Amino acid sequence: MDIIDEDLIKTDHVSFISNETVSAYVLRLDQIHPVISGNKWFKLRFHLQKAREGHFKTIVTFGGAFSNHIVATAAACRSYGFNSIGIIRGEAPKEYSHTLKAAASYGMQLIFISREAYKNKIIPEAINEQEHYIIPEGGYSRTGADGAATIPYNKSMFDTVCCAVGTGTMMAGLINGKSSNTEILGISVLKNNTGIETDIRNLLVNPNDTINIDHRFHFGGYAKHKPELIAFMNTLYSQTGIPTDFVYTAKLFYGVQQLIKENYFLKGSRILIIHSGGLQGNFSLRKGTLIF
Repeated sequence: MDIIDEDLIKTDHVSFISNETVSAYVLRLDQIHPVISGNKWFKLRFHLQKAREGHFKTIVTFGGAFSNHIVATAAACRSYGFNSIGIIRGEAPKEYSHTLKAAASYGMQLIFISREAYKNKIIPEAINEQEHYIIPEGGYSRTGADGAATIPYNKSMFDTVCCAVGTGTMMAGLINGKSSNTEILGISVLKNNTGIETDIRNLLVNPNDTINIDHRFHFGGYAKHKPELIAFMNTLYSQTGIPTDFVYTAKLFYGVQQLIKENYFLKGSRILIIHSGGLQGNFSLRKGTLIF
């Protein structure tokens, strides 16, 4: 059922972030598929399998007008022959975002609900949960975490694996799938994301596992950015050829670089940065902001 050839996933050394005592590498999940890229595929893979096994014809999921998850789900459903419905937070805009246009082009039916109804997880009456397979926002679920646990990397090579944290699904999966001597370090992309540790713990196989998240590098909050972050993205790309997005991965790379400068990691450490894709989020930036 998989459309991803995991043997083609690359792990690149990033000298721009490394220093004389710590070596940083990046797992290029952004390159696995032009649309269903990064961690989105891994969080979706077992949901798609369950939907097929349950003989569902339609998959329903949730997200905002700029959600990477919405686009990835729409494209995956198209690939696997499912109908798809996206429950979108907020009123229908006069002009669709690039995300919504892309999702609609893959055949996703878009249903807009108020932010209050969305917050309270109110599903429109037209959606029958017995007839539709439901995937929570961002894939947040044990099934999504099980998929994230299959993200392939050399577990004997790295001391610390670093990831961006939104819903926490990927981090939970990485913790569940790690070797005993590997640290999983999360960089939160949301401001005041005080409940995220609980959300992650609810998805853990061993609820006593350590959850280590740095909350300093959100740059103002979810989907917020500052000139310093944009400058970092352009410098990173010019030095390494690695594109990032301002919502997730740029904050991750920036945070890891700062932690290296602060001597957070032990001398001789090998660090793996998970590039979780999501580059389509950059379409909301003014043209010319980025050099890639």
